[in-house]
Amino acid sequence: MENEQIEKTTAIRLNQLTVAYEAQPVLWNVSVNIPKGRLTAIVGPNGAGKSTLIKSLINLIKPVAGEVDFIFEQTKDENYGNNKNLVAYVPQNGSVDWDFPTTVLDVVVMGRYGHIGWFKRPKKKDKALANEMLLKVGMADFKDKQISQLSGGQRQRVFLARALVQEAEIYLMDEPFQGVDAQTEKIIIQLLKELKTEGKTIVVVHHDLQTVPEYFDEVILINRELIGSGPVETTFTKELIAKTYRQNQTKPWEEE
Repeated sequence: MENEQIEKTTAIRLNQLTVAYEAQPVLWNVSVNIPKGRLTAIVGPNGAGKSTLIKSLINLIKPVAGEVDFIFEQTKDENYGNNKNLVAYVPQNGSVDWDFPTTVLDVVVMGRYGHIGWFKRPKKKDKALANEMLLKVGMADFKDKQISQLSGGQRQRVFLARALVQEAEIYLMDEPFQGVDAQTEKIIIQLLKELKTEGKTIVVVHHDLQTVPEYFDEVILINRELIGSGPVETTFTKELIAKTYRQNQTKPWEEE
């Protein structure tokens, strides 16, 4: 009965997740259940492993230990299982080669390849959906531009549109508000809240502590290990924030 309850309320389950670079642990023994249909922030200082955590969820970085399970609701007409096509990922702005010669529309259409297959041509409906999402993020007038010509905020909107056309159940975003203008930030948070009302699960690496209570329902506080997780109103406390950002924090794998 307990496992049944977890599956009804959990979108992503992490069990003792440990990630290392060249035998040096970056995340240590992280266990947490990320709830369905909520906006969740991952918060912590620079070097705390926030981006590493979100990348390890989709195996961009392979954990050295532990497990990650995506849990999707099943109906008698749909059996999602552990279908990674239902997970959309928006990378950090700085991790993308923006000089790659492609148009804005082509970038967004790439988000449909999980549905149509890499070696099949996009159909009319795929391009129509891409145009619809570009309109939604305020980038319809830029669809024929090269992505190298866009500003940081415009690029972030394009990547959000690419995630939206995936029609995913879970959206993972790595610092989507970093380096964007106020208008773009407003558009992004409005779209994330719309996704939440549709029952989608959104997990965001976030650096602005002031906007956490305004933007998010849940928070995960990490500094190489899990410091706390749960609803913002009960978890995003002065005590836990101070513990998360404590200087010279002892590395958990070096504790006696």
